[in-house]
Amino acid sequence: MSGAAGISSSLERILIVRLSAMGDVIHTLPAAQLLRDAFPNAMIGWVIEERWAELLCAPGAPKRGQLSAQRPLADWVHTVNLAGWRKSLFSLPTLTGMVKVWNDIRSMHYQVAVDLQGAIRSAVLARWSGAAVVFGASEPRESPASVWYTRKVITGAGHVIDQNLAIAKAVVDWHRDGSSTEFRKPAVQFPRDSNAEARMQQWLSAAGFGDFAIVNPGAGWGAKRWPAERYGQVARSLADRGLRSIVNFGPGEDDLARAAESASAGTAKAIRCSISELIALTRCAKLFIGGDTGPLHLAAALHVPVVAIFGPTDPARNGPYGTRSVVLRNPESVTSHARRVQPEEGMLEIGVDESSGCRRNFTGGCDSRTATSAPQR
Repeated sequence: MSGAAGISSSLERILIVRLSAMGDVIHTLPAAQLLRDAFPNAMIGWVIEERWAELLCAPGAPKRGQLSAQRPLADWVHTVNLAGWRKSLFSLPTLTGMVKVWNDIRSMHYQVAVDLQGAIRSAVLARWSGAAVVFGASEPRESPASVWYTRKVITGAGHVIDQNLAIAKAVVDWHRDGSSTEFRKPAVQFPRDSNAEARMQQWLSAAGFGDFAIVNPGAGWGAKRWPAERYGQVARSLADRGLRSIVNFGPGEDDLARAAESASAGTAKAIRCSISELIALTRCAKLFIGGDTGPLHLAAALHVPVVAIFGPTDPARNGPYGTRSVVLRNPESVTSHARRVQPEEGMLEIGVDESSGCRRNFTGGCDSRTATSAPQR
């Protein structure tokens, strides 16, 4: 086939490169699933940072082999530790780890590599994989990354999930000699970890939880964080309506969790979960309230209704996708990725009543000047 010169008629080995972070990896899963659906017999590998590997493979499960509930999408999860390697670049353990990963990747003779990160480091990894063809966005997040692509895809300016899907569709169309194909929106699968599920059920039972909401005061940087105390006040309001809350928090967010728990007047309980535990917990939640952060995107991917509180990031690009959702964003908020410590000023104008009130009329949106109902895609 002319559109795939140099590639066998059957595309058998595909490498996906998306290293981090939690929300970004989740936003990549529909594109990866599309490739899995289009090439059901292909061997699909994925290069990912070790700390996020549980999004693809349950702890203790083999990272390579036949697909299973513990590893439902990628045939081989290639884990790297770029941050750790940079700290001791020339040490023997680092060099040994790098060589092993790279030998594993090169040994697979991937035919196509798909960079769904758009960073220089991910583009270089995709090219160094040895794949003859490397796909990426024509306007990647880091512009020099495109130098390493052999196929550049115009993705448009919509939601990042749709941008990733555009790249995956381009791979399929290219392999089918340029003919355009219509696809259903792929259903995303997360690993099942029976041990994590049992731990979460035990914790919920011991804490006396029935139906519950998850509130998440943390975010990647301060400008995206609605005040933690307000999450606690939201928890109090939800409890008055019969729905208790769990405060989820991650590394370095202990103070935020304590502040939210304290402001809840005993109605909320904080828990720090591993990724597998958070997946198990979120599957059981009735509602998720949080900012633009990985756990919110996990909830959306699991079709849990969400109330998303946005400030400096654009919900049209990064908002909840594929579930019933309400996005709260002040019209005065300005899109910016400046890593400020303090909450963005517009977020501070969003009141507790607006976020907790969304539950009363969730399917129809909130009665709020700052609320917009996010479309289901």
